[in-house]
Amino acid sequence: MAVFPLPLADLLGHWGSYSVYALVGLAFGFVLESAGFGNSKLLAAQFYFRDMRVFKVMFTAIITAMTLVFLASAAGWLDYNLVWVPPTYLWPGIVGGLIMGVGFIIGGFCPGTSLVGAATGKLDALFFVGGALFGIFLFGETVSSFDVFFESSYMGRFTLPQWLGVSYGTVVIGVVLMALVMFGVSERVEARVNRRPVAVLPRWAPVAAVALIALAVVNASMGQPTSQDRWNAISAEQQVLIDERRVYVSPQELLSLIGDAHIKAVLLDVRAERDYNQFHILDARRHAPEEIEAVAGELMFEPANTVFVVMGNGEAAATGAWKTLRAESLPNVYILEGGVNHWIDTFADDVFRLANAVPDAAEDQLSWRFPAATGARHPAAEPNPYINLAFEPKVKLEIKRAPTGGGCG
Repeated sequence: MAVFPLPLADLLGHWGSYSVYALVGLAFGFVLESAGFGNSKLLAAQFYFRDMRVFKVMFTAIITAMTLVFLASAAGWLDYNLVWVPPTYLWPGIVGGLIMGVGFIIGGFCPGTSLVGAATGKLDALFFVGGALFGIFLFGETVSSFDVFFESSYMGRFTLPQWLGVSYGTVVIGVVLMALVMFGVSERVEARVNRRPVAVLPRWAPVAAVALIALAVVNASMGQPTSQDRWNAISAEQQVLIDERRVYVSPQELLSLIGDAHIKAVLLDVRAERDYNQFHILDARRHAPEEIEAVAGELMFEPANTVFVVMGNGEAAATGAWKTLRAESLPNVYILEGGVNHWIDTFADDVFRLANAVPDAAEDQLSWRFPAATGARHPAAEPNPYINLAFEPKVKLEIKRAPTGGGCG
């Protein structure tokens, strides 16, 4: 079972975890300053191809972290699903990148490096930090005027393997090889612009390059764990929850969750489209069982107070979907006890139940007749959430371990 990312707050407490964050931040700032990232002249020189150290240092960090992250994931030490990958908003991201690039050229800093420069007392960095803070304030005050564009072209957790349709291992090899080629090209560009001979590489450089390529090849040969692999790793502890029925919520509890202003209830209906069209609970989203694994990544972006409830006609299909979602590390996932059949039996009126029950229906078949495709228009699809219902509470909110934001170095 994966041991990373570490839940530092659980292990060390509030102040202990913040002490670790402070030490990591100080170490990161020290490395950036040592690499010359606190000097605006050196940072701006990359745009004129006179000094490409920013490109080299950042790309080295990227390929080293990428190789080790996916190697740890392949070995089962790291749960990649809990690693924060910022969602892609394509056109806002492109425009924002262009604006930041212009600011980088003019000011000689990006937000992260300006803090490094400010920490060493550089006046230009202090002015840049002030400008960044003013820009943040101005953005917050004006974003409502262009929020339609700001939230447009949303693509979720969109990565290179998804875009190219290849495995993570293939992308790791490709990016490592591309980086090594670009390192060589940047050395020659620097030499040409500065009219000097190409710098002689240190002796360890070829060894490091070969080691990175070897690790990338090992990564590709191992492959990333499948959803079934992930379930096998956690099945011992998770199957107990099923056997003891601790994840099966009653229709009454689900109705109370829907009416709770402090909870966001996301209902995932894994039934066939025909059954869903005949009847479904209000606001339930239909996803075929084979789509659940792909949907899990998007559901991870829901707020921390979200409870996911999976439902079928009975419990068999929903339990299978629950296993997939838990294997993909989605927290706060539950199963509707007895499925939609039990929901209808609980909230439909006596006249409907007596006239439309289907005797001897199979486990995951709809056990009620509907004269037409009523969808969520049937009265039982939207019961009164404020009626006084007795139930045994099962839901316990699990706090997500992944952070909810990223940043710039």
